Amino acid sequence: MVVKPYKDKHIDETTKLRTFESTVNSSELVWHQDHNTRHITVVEGDNWALQLDNQLPQDLLPGKTYTIPAEMFHRVLRGSNRLVVKIVENS
Repeated sequence: MVVKPYKDKHIDETTKLRTFESTVNSSELVWHQDHNTRHITVVEGDNWALQLDNQLPQDLLPGKTYTIPAEMFHRVLRGSNRLVVKIVENS
């Protein structure tokens, strides 16, 4: 069984809250891709970043929404405290 570096709380079929603790090991935050496009809104977190394939990391700012296109490789870079994001997934 693979242990995920986050915890999810499902709101409905397309929406969930995802929490990464500040103690997560950076080596667990790996490059990956998702089958569907996701819209990520930062609820809380400081100094976290999102890196999309072939791009420089961009700061994840509370209140801002980021779009991750389907099948695009990406990763999250650890910040200084807990990160909570709302994820809305397009099917």
